[in-house]
Amino acid sequence: MPKLLLIFGILFLSSCNASKPITDKNVSDFIDLWHQAASNAELDTFFDMMSESSIYIGTDASERWSKKEFYEYCEPRFTENKTWHFKPYNRQIYLSKDQETIWFDELLNTRMGICRGSGVVENINGELKISHYHLSVTIKNEKMNEFLQINQK
Repeated sequence: MPKLLLIFGILFLSSCNASKPITDKNVSDFIDLWHQAASNAELDTFFDMMSESSIYIGTDASERWSKKEFYEYCEPRFTENKTWHFKPYNRQIYLSKDQETIWFDELLNTRMGICRGSGVVENINGELKISHYHLSVTIKNEKMNEFLQINQK
């Protein structure tokens, strides 16, 4: 299956060229493929889908990584097949008028419960690339005081 995903990814990326209009569907498929590459521990596919200047923000306040820093963090985890499995749903996609910049937010089923992801995708020389991704844990409003007490320790 992972090699099939890599082949699909290459075909998908090559089909997203400047002559084709960008649609919510092909952006959503691109993001799904990126999440699937992480689930399948496909390091090269996952990072090839990110721009060179991309930033990944994790759930811990210390987790703000450049692409290089995130690669160094991820490489041993991908090698050991200890990656994450995000199941996105309820994704909203917004395209700039020139279709060069796309931003989105999504809810994700994760091992941490429901999380929210938001990000920016750029159309760089006819290829979609993740430029910014921010993962956050969601907290029910009625649990906020309890969370604040735990988080201050």
